[in-house]
Amino acid sequence: MTRALSELLGAREPSFHQGLQRLESASGHTNADIRLSTEVERATQLKLQELGLDPHDTSGEELYAALQARVKEDDVRLAKQLAQTYGTAAAIHINVGKAINDLPVYKSCFALKTAVGRRLLAKLTPKQTMKALGYRSFESMLRREQLLTVYAAAWLLESASWRKAMADSYKKLTAADFEIRPFVVLTPHSKHWQAQAESIVMQKKHNVVALKEFGAVVILPFPSNVPPAATMTALLMALHNMNEVRASSTFLKLCQVRPDFGQLLQTVVAGEPALPADVLDGSVEWNTIQRYYARFADRFREDIFEPHIQKEDLSWHSVEKALAHISPGLSFWHHTSTLGLHTSQKPVSLNVIDAALNYCNQLPYKDRIVQYFRRSLWGELVIRYLKHESVEEAVVSSLESKLNPEPSKDDGYEMVE
Repeated sequence: MTRALSELLGAREPSFHQGLQRLESASGHTNADIRLSTEVERATQLKLQELGLDPHDTSGEELYAALQARVKEDDVRLAKQLAQTYGTAAAIHINVGKAINDLPVYKSCFALKTAVGRRLLAKLTPKQTMKALGYRSFESMLRREQLLTVYAAAWLLESASWRKAMADSYKKLTAADFEIRPFVVLTPHSKHWQAQAESIVMQKKHNVVALKEFGAVVILPFPSNVPPAATMTALLMALHNMNEVRASSTFLKLCQVRPDFGQLLQTVVAGEPALPADVLDGSVEWNTIQRYYARFADRFREDIFEPHIQKEDLSWHSVEKALAHISPGLSFWHHTSTLGLHTSQKPVSLNVIDAALNYCNQLPYKDRIVQYFRRSLWGELVIRYLKHESVEEAVVSSLESKLNPEPSKDDGYEMVE
């Protein structure tokens, strides 16, 4: 079973096997890897049955085709549900944003103050963005456009040197430049934004931008040539980014007393912070730690997290559950984030985000995406071992040491792309 798990994850051997041995030893030989492999196999077979496929005689190509057909059908269901709930007058991306804003989930964020963001942008005028949006002056642009939508466009349109300069400016920020406010979804929709969608979305191949430092997600308009399953794909990516943004917010809120807060902010914006953990063969992503305490709230550590964060800050919503809440007819995707069918090459992912992206981009079987499935499965494996006190203590000890506000030569944080 360990070999099957290794192949599903596309893990490097023999380091993966050696790492599992260390986790097994630390957890008292609980066989968590074998249990997880068995559960994934059984749950995948049940999903194949729901799709009308033989769980014991279905090829990867057959499953892939069935998932593509399911995404196509579910995108139609979702679009009808959004139209029924919010009306047909607004553009699709606006209704997607409304659906996310209406979700009954905890949305508080530790976010950069708007005034600070405006000041930073004024020092690094995004000239390409101004030109693309049809403005001659910075002041005129900010009088007519929302600051965060301008940031989203700038991160997409400006040069690499501008992006580096903006990221470098974050190093000088402190926790005093942040405030507590709700997570927001913004959906610009004027004529010039629609015009930009034609070039930006077609070039970048997506229309959802996460602004971790601002506690926001921006959904750009769809181009006139709307991609397949665009509604479902945009909703899923926005829901995924909502988790990413809120986890980053919690991490920054937790680290607000560190003297290197600005450097940590830069790390968060550029990627995903990870804590060193020898028992986990290197490091563990902060997102995994947040997922763990969201699932096992009774194990919340006041001595580590308070007073800066509370239990509710460590929330994590299931993308599939949120999807089904918005459109109940899409409940097929419940509990599929860690499911995949093993094949002789790479697996076929049943993760709904992978499935939607595969269909939206019309990817052939050989080029299929599996990254969201693999990341979810790896996170689930780590969480299974974190449940054991000795493993949790090893990670908590690392976390506690890195929250020490005293400066050190090596802050111990890594960036995960």
